[in-house]
Amino acid sequence: MTTSSSEQGVSLGMPQLPAPAYPDDVRARLEADGREIIARYPDSRSALLPLLHLVQAEEGHVTRTGQQFCADLLELTTAEVAAVATFYTMYRRRPSGDYQVGVCTNTLCAVMGGDAIFESLQEHLGIGNGETTDDGKVTLEHIECNAACDFAPVVMVNWEFFDNQTPASARRLVDDLRTGAPVEPTRGAPMCTFKETARILAGFPDERPGAVGASGGAGPASLVGLRLARGETAPARVVHPRGSGAPQDQSPTTEHLSSHDAPQDTSASDPAHPAGPVAEEGE
Repeated sequence: MTTSSSEQGVSLGMPQLPAPAYPDDVRARLEADGREIIARYPDSRSALLPLLHLVQAEEGHVTRTGQQFCADLLELTTAEVAAVATFYTMYRRRPSGDYQVGVCTNTLCAVMGGDAIFESLQEHLGIGNGETTDDGKVTLEHIECNAACDFAPVVMVNWEFFDNQTPASARRLVDDLRTGAPVEPTRGAPMCTFKETARILAGFPDERPGAVGASGGAGPASLVGLRLARGETAPARVVHPRGSGAPQDQSPTTEHLSSHDAPQDTSASDPAHPAGPVAEEGE
């Protein structure tokens, strides 16, 4: 005796319908931008990454409609486009917030308090990893190393740096983002929405007054090695272990190079958020 697929609890489902097309005016606008992007490359296929940013700027994530648009413009299959769109984490596959708040939980940031920051934000916002607040403002996620270990623990918002964070400062940051209060990155250009960021990443100029000039560069801690490579010498600095009672470095400079020697609250000086893992591995 044989059993049907329905009796076995298996649903074969219906074939997925074709992706809906963009409205004519939207497609015309995107196609003009897309042709401009493609013209920058000797091989049109090389334009796929910025084109995916372009369609992400339209809807806030890469939809099936956006993938079909890219495929049509580049004469690729949707499977080829989807293979790229699903490989890179910068392309969102579902609706997300105006502000992508990423907490680095890689090794150094985790040890310096990244795990505590991420746990605190989950509780504060009432969402989990990859989820978005009900008001559509903030999407929270843990992210891999952002090459800013000198400023650990680091939080990024729409790929702009917020250095030397603590659970308290990170909570203030997301509260300001949700209420529309002014927020200034530690380094980098002024804040804009995720859609606006995606258009810039597609290769279009940031037209906000002063934004390009404010983008800055590496922070002082990251430039120490460059100065040493040039043969420049820095004044001797004595850094005492935290909690030792020894005086802080009395060198003339008042600039603190990084979270590793700055006399400020971090996970190592916040008793409520000790550094190190909060659970045994595998739990």
